Amino acid sequence: MLKPLLSLLALGLLLTAPAAAQTTPPNTPPPAHAAPEAGAGTGRVGAVVPVAEYYEGGQEALYAFIAQELKYPLLAKRNRIQGRCIVSFTLNPDGTMSGVKLVKQVGGGTGDEALRVVRLLKFKKPAYPILTSLPIDFKLGVTGSNTTE
Repeated sequence: MLKPLLSLLALGLLLTAPAAAQTTPPNTPPPAHAAPEAGAGTGRVGAVVPVAEYYEGGQEALYAFIAQELKYPLLAKRNRIQGRCIVSFTLNPDGTMSGVKLVKQVGGGTGDEALRVVRLLKFKKPAYPILTSLPIDFKLGVTGSNTTE
């Protein structure tokens, strides 16, 4: 009676040991960190925005325009709200935008401001419609940022 019980217990231990070993994550190095952000409305340094090739002057000119036009919402500034809003839109073959919508916002009026600024952008005519998104960063306390006084 004792021998079948011991063999059953040993079998149970053998079956659970490999299952427990498979649930632990492998030792992988941490992912490389992205380049630091460079202020309000500038996007991530080094991140390529595909639709920027249809903006006169490229990505640098695109984010320079956004930084110039973006006004930090008073409610967001007062509550020290910072982060990234993402605006999605379709760039039509005639250079106009349609379906402009907010995909992500951080609150305090930042989403409405990101939508307003993106609607001001003027793009060159692509050969086909492009569904894309554009990140707009809101950061407080950055020299040269778009905070309102």
